[in-house]
Amino acid sequence: MSSRRSTRPIITLICVALGVVIVDQLAKAWAIAELRPRLMLGGEGPIELIGSLLRLTYTQNTGAAFSMGTGYTWIFSIVAVVVAIIIIRSARDLGSVAWAIALGGLLGGLLGNLTDRLIREPGIGQGYVVDFIQLPNFPVFNVADMSITCSAVLMVVLALKGVDYRGSAVVSA
Repeated sequence: MSSRRSTRPIITLICVALGVVIVDQLAKAWAIAELRPRLMLGGEGPIELIGSLLRLTYTQNTGAAFSMGTGYTWIFSIVAVVVAIIIIRSARDLGSVAWAIALGGLLGGLLGNLTDRLIREPGIGQGYVVDFIQLPNFPVFNVADMSITCSAVLMVVLALKGVDYRGSAVVSA
């Protein structure tokens, strides 16, 4: 295996993760600057993009997905750090660009929400996550959440198709 082939998946993973973190944090900064004031002090309310089908609003999530586990934010912070370390450590065996995209999206989403938990009130590791995308009959979420979900779906598809994490050829019977 050439060194060029072996570094491509790692570079892809890093670029995807960084891209997700940057887009997520910029979107959250926009939500804080534009949406939060609309909802505070009896403001104008959510922005309806596609009627009630897609709205932009502002919430502070102190729990995990679907606001479960409120009050245990520090546990989610620890889990995010552990999973990020596992992804980074296992990246040296990565040989598949498709898996690199999936793991980069997962890592970026974890780091995007972890950043919120580290920098927002009430303190390090216990901060709230900014959520702002609202669909009907579904909890409000953010770009990091979308990335985590899409990455999980992609990982399932890759596993079902038999795409090898290490990039070696898969022999079908």
